[in-house]
Amino acid sequence: MKKTDLLIGLIIGLISAFVGSYLFLKTQTEYDLIEDFSIIKNEGILGKVMALGAVLNIIMFFILLKKNKELMARGVVMATIILALTTLFL
Repeated sequence: MKKTDLLIGLIIGLISAFVGSYLFLKTQTEYDLIEDFSIIKNEGILGKVMALGAVLNIIMFFILLKKNKELMARGVVMATIILALTTLFL
């Protein structure tokens, strides 16, 4: 069991959630994730945006399972759990 695969999966999960959040905000709203971060946080929609961005983790999970990278897929699930807990506390 290689711990680096788990860490790589965690990083993939966090990056894909960030990209998903960025794409959602860019295509569906007038906000920009980088420039309007404080506005998004003050309006209380940051948790919702993070949850919608984590949808890409599902795609990454199944891609990694199809390529027989189970530990990386576990890392993606772990990133999703971390994002869910973060969303809960925001």
